[in-house]
Amino acid sequence: MINLTHLNGETFFLNAEYIESVESKPDTLITTFNGKKYLVKESCDEVIKRVIEYRRKIMAPDVLTLPKEGD
Repeated sequence: MINLTHLNGETFFLNAEYIESVESKPDTLITTFNGKKYLVKESCDEVIKRVIEYRRKIMAPDVLTLPKEGD
């Protein structure tokens, strides 16, 4: 999930996996697979950056939890 801000300043989390499109109209409009639309304060570039960060985080192995050799 990514943290975003409604135009009224309230923050919310959106499941990044459900995002179908991100447009600038001039506010940023996010459309999800089910057709729901969200207007957010973040720019298109910022939304895309957060989605990429989210995906890197869930796809990267967590090396801190891997057992050490000999354990």
